[in-house]
Amino acid sequence: MRSARLWFIAPLALAAGLSARPAPAAEPIDNAKEEAAIQKSAEAFVEAFNSGDAKAVAAFWTPDGDMVDREGHQVKGRKAIEAAYQKFFADAKGAKLFIRIGSLRVARPDLALEDGETEVVLPDGPPAASRYTVVHVKQEGQWMIDSVREATAVPPNNAERLEGLAYLIGDWTEDAEKGGNAKASYVWNESQNFIVNTFDVTMKDVPVAGGKQIIGWDAAAKKPRAWTFLFNGGFAEGVWTPDGDNKWKIAVTGTQRDGTKVVATNVITKMDDDHFTFQFIDRTVDGKPLADDKPVKMKRVK
Repeated sequence: MRSARLWFIAPLALAAGLSARPAPAAEPIDNAKEEAAIQKSAEAFVEAFNSGDAKAVAAFWTPDGDMVDREGHQVKGRKAIEAAYQKFFADAKGAKLFIRIGSLRVARPDLALEDGETEVVLPDGPPAASRYTVVHVKQEGQWMIDSVREATAVPPNNAERLEGLAYLIGDWTEDAEKGGNAKASYVWNESQNFIVNTFDVTMKDVPVAGGKQIIGWDAAAKKPRAWTFLFNGGFAEGVWTPDGDNKWKIAVTGTQRDGTKVVATNVITKMDDDHFTFQFIDRTVDGKPLADDKPVKMKRVK
């Protein structure tokens, strides 16, 4: 695949374009009108980019505007920017640009700030994504790009939303006088969108229960949700609800390997950074109630 530097690709679609005459300084800024003008310019830029027209793309910059890529390389001035685009279009014919504007703020009648992400799709390779910041300036009634700064695109994650469960990250064993039978290991997945819990229970060194649990953020319910897959083929789903600062109540519904339906509440209580307890209460199997389990105390393996 041909290499392509995104420092002259990323946020270029977001400036220029004609807008109405600037209002006198004493009048309030019509933000909606100015933002619409910049949005319209973005569409025009994408069209110029996708047609491979380096001169038209460079015309969106002020004469002395610049752009800096994620490695800190700078291209300054409209002529140099046009030359950079000419080289890119020659090396990556047929490249297509997509823009996702994250925020756009008109700070003054002649100044606007924008952040977002771009994706460039090459005909012979995977898409390339970047984050960007653009400074727009208004000159003679026209919005122009004055500065572009690019950064590595970071996939969104839910680490902040799952912060209340982050103390679980690590290895745990049952805190019992005669040695624990329960073990659990919590880790973030690569994108930090999920916490993965691998657990097992043994008796006399023989595995009797275990499986894997995946905890994620349910954006619709605005709560953590977990999916559990048992080693014997059973599975369950649970919605986590905070109960005070250190306790979670998890409403669990599941199906055992024989097809029976299980409903229960799993209560997890943080005692300190190195200890927590879990307990199953309010259990039923096919509607028949079962006695509550005794709390199991877990300690962190150091």
